[in-house]
Amino acid sequence: MNRIGVILVAGGSGRRCGGPRPKQFQLLDGRPVLARTIDAFARALPGAETVVVLPADMIDYWHDLAARFDVKPHRTVEGGAERFHSVLHGIEALEGDPELIAVHDGCRPLVSEELIRRVAAEAAASGAAIPVLEPADSLRALDEAGSHALDRRLLRIVQTPQIFRADLLRRAYRAEWRAEFTDDASIVEAAGTPVSLCEGEAINLKITRPEDLVVAEALVAALREAEEEFSKR
Repeated sequence: MNRIGVILVAGGSGRRCGGPRPKQFQLLDGRPVLARTIDAFARALPGAETVVVLPADMIDYWHDLAARFDVKPHRTVEGGAERFHSVLHGIEALEGDPELIAVHDGCRPLVSEELIRRVAAEAAASGAAIPVLEPADSLRALDEAGSHALDRRLLRIVQTPQIFRADLLRRAYRAEWRAEFTDDASIVEAAGTPVSLCEGEAINLKITRPEDLVVAEALVAALREAEEEFSKR
């Protein structure tokens, strides 16, 4: 695997998820969501430099929390006003000289090692790669006249990790922030680099609302049960 730097973006306040603490710090099967995400990348990409982007006022809290759970090595950096600025801070905080940079939502803790490696391999070959899923639901677009149906066969749901050749990502982030920059792929694409699509995973859900934690707990339990059954064979 190419030298790779990992940026985990966990700069949100988590208001939509509720609970006594931001979603990235809530426990999933007895372990912080963010810890699970960090450990997933450590397993998939051993030795990769990992930078976690957090709200400035939560960095000390995370250090105290992480010390109780033996989280894999990582460094923290302060986030910015928008996700764009948080990722930029993460890029600037990388101390090594990676060939690839992976950007992932800190609240996608169930990302598999296989998915991480699959996207990284495609990024190494093409320069820019993201995981996507085909939508199962019908979709409509809103406009001044009301709404109209969209052909979901032509649409894809975008996930993370999004992985890029380091020089391409750094160059793209020289741009000024724009509201249409909803993810890293949109920023890289605006800089003139085409983005390759990889097959994503339904289990790679982003924890945003309280019900997402309930689903994630069920998925973790199901995965553990499947592993136990496999080990008995």
